Amino acid sequence: MSHAQPIRTARAGTTEPAWVRYTLIGIALGFIFLFLVLPLAAVFTEALRKGADAFVDALREPDAWSAIRLTLLVAAIAVPLNLVFGVAAAWAIAKYEFRGKAFLTTLVDLPFSVSPVVAGLIYVLLFGAHGWFGPWLQEHNIKIIFAVPGIVLATVFVTFPFIARELIPLMQAQGTEEEQAAQVLGATGWQTFWHVTLPNIKWGLVYGVILCNARAMGEFGAVSVVSGHIRGQTNTMPLHVEILYNEYQSVAAFAVASLLALLALVTLLIKSFVEWKFERNQIATAQLPPERPTV
Repeated sequence: MSHAQPIRTARAGTTEPAWVRYTLIGIALGFIFLFLVLPLAAVFTEALRKGADAFVDALREPDAWSAIRLTLLVAAIAVPLNLVFGVAAAWAIAKYEFRGKAFLTTLVDLPFSVSPVVAGLIYVLLFGAHGWFGPWLQEHNIKIIFAVPGIVLATVFVTFPFIARELIPLMQAQGTEEEQAAQVLGATGWQTFWHVTLPNIKWGLVYGVILCNARAMGEFGAVSVVSGHIRGQTNTMPLHVEILYNEYQSVAAFAVASLLALLALVTLLIKSFVEWKFERNQIATAQLPPERPTV
């Protein structure tokens, strides 16, 4: 064996022959093509099957336009709420020690283990007409279930771990030394967060917001339970796609689905850009020479 072979093996990080690596790569690419690329292409193909005019008409239809507006509205409300909660929860868990910290961490992970349908049923039990607070809400003419507030609550529940879960390990890895130094120098809590903590977590924060927004726009299970499927009022885009498909309006259904897929692709591109910037920032930070202490 030549001296070059061990060097190439060490650089590859594996001792398997090349054909094994290429076989695994081929299987992975085939899986991606079969289960991701091909279905995505089928969505756009079916959406444009009757031409661009039918595609545009399906999106301009009043119920479809109402579903698009409602989806964007729910995301515009749920994502900022989860942004505030996620930053606060990550700050508390990563920077402080207190009784009940493990319980709070468990609550953050709760939506990952609870079915979205169960989450929707919980809100119906609480705020429905025969729920715990239903009679009081009816007396005061407040509608939550089968209305926009219920959809927002369900979306907030299923999406609130995304931002917190991106920030907690990042903040824990960074430690508290810089915040403590800022406080010693006389900075207030807000100044410390704005000038010290936020610059260190900004890319992780953007990444979490992107994931949260993608899930908010694509949520189906919890929203389906609390929405009531009222056309033109409480149907989001995923619910509208289901209704159109059940009514055998396949072109219109795939047209709205293609818009959701397009939003997902844009989200993926932004996510990839943020990951690239985050990795580049980490490499640049690691290559900076250590500062010399001043006397």
